[in-house]
Amino acid sequence: MRLAVIRQRYTPFGGAERFLDGALQALQDRGVFITLYTREWRAPQAGRMEPRIVDPFHIGGWWRDAGFARAVCRALRNDDAALVQSHERLTCCDVFRAGDGVHAAWLDERCRHVSPLHAFGMRINPHHRYRLDVERRMYASARLRAVICNSQMVRDEIHARFGVAEARLHVIYNAVDTSLFSPDVRARRTEIRQRHRIADDALVYLQVGSGFERKGVATTLDALAQLDAPAHLIVVGKDRHLERYRKRARALGVAKRVTLTGPVPDPRPYYGAADAFVLPSLYDPCPNAALEAMACGLPIITSTRSGAAELVRAAPAGLVCAPGDATALAAHMRTLADARVRERMGAHAREAVLPFTPSAMVSQLLALYDRLLAPTSVPS
Repeated sequence: MRLAVIRQRYTPFGGAERFLDGALQALQDRGVFITLYTREWRAPQAGRMEPRIVDPFHIGGWWRDAGFARAVCRALRNDDAALVQSHERLTCCDVFRAGDGVHAAWLDERCRHVSPLHAFGMRINPHHRYRLDVERRMYASARLRAVICNSQMVRDEIHARFGVAEARLHVIYNAVDTSLFSPDVRARRTEIRQRHRIADDALVYLQVGSGFERKGVATTLDALAQLDAPAHLIVVGKDRHLERYRKRARALGVAKRVTLTGPVPDPRPYYGAADAFVLPSLYDPCPNAALEAMACGLPIITSTRSGAAELVRAAPAGLVCAPGDATALAAHMRTLADARVRERMGAHAREAVLPFTPSAMVSQLLALYDRLLAPTSVPS
């Protein structure tokens, strides 16, 4: 079969891109021919991958997203792919992967954590208004036959907000390679700690993810300030306002106990250097970093607005608190100061993600495609 896939852009450190790269390669290995509609493609062309560049002129985020959606939908009129799967919000797809969750839910959560004036500005922002509008139209589209949700949280939000039938909502968790992300990464523990001058006896909490506002890094810094030394925080990821967080750490008096690495091509050594993982996100559909940390045997603390929370609670593999609640986060971090608790929860964490193999994910995707392409297909 041939699958048309839509993804506007790639970033070297994006979780969505890591998912897509792995999924597309695995689908190709299973004999699926893929046409990828994107603005830019730098990788060498593979035998079963045909990139098609769609890059209309734009200025600003609203024009960028709306222009790309219109251009792709025009291009697809001449495409005979068996199915069109989009990773962008638009109205000309058969399958939508809600990897970024529900924009309306993210905007609601973000507005709860800013001033009323700031919230009003976000509500009337043309880019947000466009995304809310296209999201509504996409879920109302008669063409949309299935939605791939990367957590039960996302599935429930789409059903509640847009009335999409549960039979069309399919939960397929992101895959994690548990051979690459495993407790073996602890072999790099001493090396990383020495590189960043972190004491051997320090309890190290790790946070991984780009976009620090959404990931709740300010909350983690506030929580660290409530913990006694030598508790240490490492934050791995990209943010345009990195210096703002350095200033916050200095103002809180914890600058010497905070390491902001910026983006790194391979976070595994940092999982190995850590004792626990924290991710108090404002909104996070299913963060890959949380799954990777769990695969490495780390107990995790995440927020109630993270899709990883459902895995943490079921295992149990860690602790959960409300986003923005630094006091509750600090209390959970103190709980994980107990090595026996960390060991028990870390073991549960790894066990919980062992089924999320790339092979299992691709099998679920192919089974979904087969149902959709069956002559009398009724999504289920």
